[in-house]
Amino acid sequence: MTQSIHRHRIFAAPAHAWLLPMLLVFAASAASAQNKPPEKKLYCWDEGPRRVCSDTLPASAVKHSRTEINQSSGMAVNRISRELTAEERARAAVDQEAANQQARSQRQAMAMVLSYETEAVLQRAFRDRFELLEESLKSSKLAVANLEQSLIGLLRQANELELQSQPVTRKLREKILTQHADLLGLRALEHRQKSERAALDREFEAALTRYRELKNASAAGAPLPIPPPVPPAG
Repeated sequence: MTQSIHRHRIFAAPAHAWLLPMLLVFAASAASAQNKPPEKKLYCWDEGPRRVCSDTLPASAVKHSRTEINQSSGMAVNRISRELTAEERARAAVDQEAANQQARSQRQAMAMVLSYETEAVLQRAFRDRFELLEESLKSSKLAVANLEQSLIGLLRQANELELQSQPVTRKLREKILTQHADLLGLRALEHRQKSERAALDREFEAALTRYRELKNASAAGAPLPIPPPVPPAG
C-alpha cells in the first residue's frame, strides 16, 4: 500500500514541471508575433494594355483596380476595385437612395399595421381628421356668407348715394375695398379647404386599401407588399 502511494506521488509530481516551460514558450511566441515586421506586398494594376507590378503604389495608380500580393508566399491577399467615375458615383447614390426609400416604405408599412389594431381604429383616426376639417370648412362658409351680406349692404349704400347724385365718401369706398379683399381671401381659404377634404378622401381610400393588403399579407405570413417607387418629377 505504501509502495502504491509512493508511485502515485512520483507520477503526480511532474504535473507542474512542464507548465512553466510552456508559459515561457507561449510568451516568446506572442512577443515574436508582435515584433514581426509587416509582410511586404507587391501591387499589380493595369495601365491601358500593360500590366504593371511594383512594391510601391504610386498616387497615379490609386484610382485603378489592383491586386495586392504577399511577396513571401506569392499569394493574392487583397483585391481592390477601381475608383468610380462621377457618373457611376451618382448612379450608385441614386440606387442607394432607392434602397433606402424601399426600407423606409417597409418600416412605414409595418408601423401602419402596428399602429392600428383593427380597421375600425384606422377609420376612427381618419374620422377625427374629417370632423376637424368639416368644422373648419363650415366656419369658412359661414364667414363668407356673412361677409357677402355685409358687402352687399355697403354696395347698396354707395348705389343709393350715386342715385341721389351724392358723392360716395372715402370712408365707405375704403370699407368696400377692404371687405372685398377679405371676401376674396375667405373664398380662397374655402377653396383650399375643399381641396384638402378631397385629398383626405383620397388618402383615406388609399390608406384603407393599403391597410387591408398589409393585414392580409401579415395574416398569411407573406412579406409586406412594398408600394412602387414614385417617379421623379419632371
